[in-house]
Amino acid sequence: MKTSLYRVSDLMTCAIANMLSDHETVFHGVSSHLPMVAIQLAKQKHAPNLVHLNIPGGVNPASISEECYSSASGNLLKGAEAYFPLEQIFDLSMRGKLDVAFLSGVQFDIHGNVNASVIGSYKKPKVRLPGGAGSAVLIPTAKKAIIWRTKHDRRTFVEQVDFITTRGNVWKIVTPLCIFIFKNGKLHLESIHPTSSLEEVKENTGFELLYDDIKFTTPPTEEELKLLKKIDPKDFRSLEFK
Repeated sequence: MKTSLYRVSDLMTCAIANMLSDHETVFHGVSSHLPMVAIQLAKQKHAPNLVHLNIPGGVNPASISEECYSSASGNLLKGAEAYFPLEQIFDLSMRGKLDVAFLSGVQFDIHGNVNASVIGSYKKPKVRLPGGAGSAVLIPTAKKAIIWRTKHDRRTFVEQVDFITTRGNVWKIVTPLCIFIFKNGKLHLESIHPTSSLEEVKENTGFELLYDDIKFTTPPTEEELKLLKKIDPKDFRSLEFK
């Protein structure tokens, strides 16, 4: 499919949806419109029995079309099949029963370390960030932690993070340029998006790229793009790019 027929937000959403499997239990937090849409796409396309959990506690919400400003509002409780509050999600993950958790951060390094705490010195930071919150619990304990980031540059993907908020157990990182997979203790380049190139990924990554061969991310299908328009008519998946 020609890249002019889809945007990077469409590509990232579809790529994330295709990482999810039927019968998995999947959680997303606040400011998570893109993975929220990806979860619904997976449910409608190939994973009807996937369980969608979120911070408000609505299990398998009937619709996400009203989530205009937040992916953590009470609208996700409307028409939900059940109520499962946040504290139980932490417990579920620590018991090894949470299959996928969607999380993010501000800095990442080749060793899979995630920084969501400070830029610069911890005692005298240039910027103080929100902190670990659920990431410090869910990244180490979820079966698969998927990170998405709508910015890919050398300030984001660094040789060494300024502060380790959490480490290890990152499964994949999806960016506007590529997908990384964590294996053998380091991030490896899994695929490059058709909208990017190896040279662009190298120029915007602050650590050495590790890869076995060059693969390209599968572009969205016509079916997926039609479903996205139905699921996400207000284009919430693109909010972080605006």
